[in-house]
Amino acid sequence: MVFSTPATRFLDGKSISYRVFTHADLPVSLEDAAIERGQVIGQIIRSILFRIQQDQYVLVLVAGDRHISWKRVRSHLGVSRLSLATGNEVRQITGYEIGTVNPFGLPVPIRFLVDKNTFIHKEISIGSGLRGSAILLQSRDLSVALENLEMGDFSD
Repeated sequence: MVFSTPATRFLDGKSISYRVFTHADLPVSLEDAAIERGQVIGQIIRSILFRIQQDQYVLVLVAGDRHISWKRVRSHLGVSRLSLATGNEVRQITGYEIGTVNPFGLPVPIRFLVDKNTFIHKEISIGSGLRGSAILLQSRDLSVALENLEMGDFSD
């Protein structure tokens, strides 16, 4: 079976090496997902969509063992308020379901904030766009793929 999502087509288009990992069963936690992939939780990169204001969003990437600092994200963006995007907003803006989101092949341009801890490990995994599978790639390739990422300290 050929595995194809907007994310894999995007990475293929940029000639970025990756592999797809498919879980035998849907993992019930990040810990379970990491163990099955032969990784630690910090290698799993979560992609969280925030609404800054109506029709303005930002995707924050953070290692699975870290918590997003809303205060630091607000400060970086120069806003006093932000909220998590709803499931409908996530589908509309990213084209992916919650739990499968990644920053690749999105249907609309969006701003990316990437926590510095995302690059600690040589290999990372990130949502593939389909439940039960992940894309594994080199962390350095994440920065190559995301040309306009804003790196900073966005976690506690």
